[in-house]
Amino acid sequence: AVGEVDVLFFQIGDSEYGTDASSVLRIDRALPDDLTVRELGLPHKGHRALVFDTPEGEGHLKVDAVNGVRTIPLAGLRRMPAAAAAASYAVGVCLDLDEGAGRPVLLIDLAETLKTQGRH
Repeated sequence: AVGEVDVLFFQIGDSEYGTDASSVLRIDRALPDDLTVRELGLPHKGHRALVFDTPEGEGHLKVDAVNGVRTIPLAGLRRMPAAAAAASYAVGVCLDLDEGAGRPVLLIDLAETLKTQGRH
């Protein structure tokens, strides 16, 4: 629907993140060489990986859990302000209204996570 986006919520360590669900090709078993981003936290177990498309092929980000996909109204999303000096993969914040208090969840661009690790 116009004015909504499907957000896939996932867990890395003790933190929850979100990404545009359309950027995820599949959820797979994690492999030893799959990407971890220290700034996002280290997975407790990292048995799963979000698989996403990049210009060079597939990228894999290790995660602890996939918490589901929810349709979020655009009004519930905020772009990351330039003044925040956040990492390039941090594209915005989602107010996760389904969890009660409307706590913010960091939205990340999966393809950009590779660039922070020197992988393009």
